[in-house]
Amino acid sequence: MCHAVQEALINTVKHEKWSLMYALIGLLVVLVGLTTTATVESRARRLERRMMRVERKLDLLMKHQGIQDDDPVLAEVAALMHAGQHISAIKKYRDATGAGLLEAKQAVDRLQQ
Repeated sequence: MCHAVQEALINTVKHEKWSLMYALIGLLVVLVGLTTTATVESRARRLERRMMRVERKLDLLMKHQGIQDDDPVLAEVAALMHAGQHISAIKKYRDATGAGLLEAKQAVDRLQQ
């Protein structure tokens, strides 16, 4: 075999070796990114659930002590609920607080009680 052909084959093998290494490094970076994202999302969900429990307890304490929340948005949300406009009340709550759909629905349901 000609020396030039041998060198071309060696260079091709080296190039493929580096391409494979770069692909593996890329895959590793993607896996680390996905793992990190999943961990952060899981922590955010746990914190959201904790916050919802704290808010629920605070609502119960305020109700037990006869303390009214004088938030004008909540008064408007309560008025929408009494008018039978449940979906509008949830939307208003979400717009005012930035809450997610589930959190807003639970908050509006608590107002109804």
